Amino acid sequence: MNDIPKADRPNGLSIEQRVVEGIRVVAVRGEIDHDVKYVFIDALLPRNEAALPQRIVLDLSGVTFMDSSGINVLVTAHRAVGDDGWLRIAGAQASVLRVLHVVGIDEVITCHATVQQAMNPDL
Repeated sequence: MNDIPKADRPNGLSIEQRVVEGIRVVAVRGEIDHDVKYVFIDALLPRNEAALPQRIVLDLSGVTFMDSSGINVLVTAHRAVGDDGWLRIAGAQASVLRVLHVVGIDEVITCHATVQQAMNPDL
């Protein structure tokens, strides 16, 4: 998978992607807000791929801020993976976890301490 090119990273947002054992792992660094929502959704659900990813781990350990734009992207991605797939969040910092909890996203999308735990929640 390709990283988001530097020129396409508004406000210092950095997104790296890789596939591990058939799971798309998307690592995000920076702030997720209205200015970067389209970059964020394109990283989770690339338009240039024929089939949407069915299993995604979103590593938010490098995210220092997320507003409602980020929440909306998470809801969209969760719906897009459908009943046969899943979206899991890993490593969210306390401030981001608080936002996820306040809006109830953590009731719909499971949150894990690490990427490894998100990939293998039974361990």
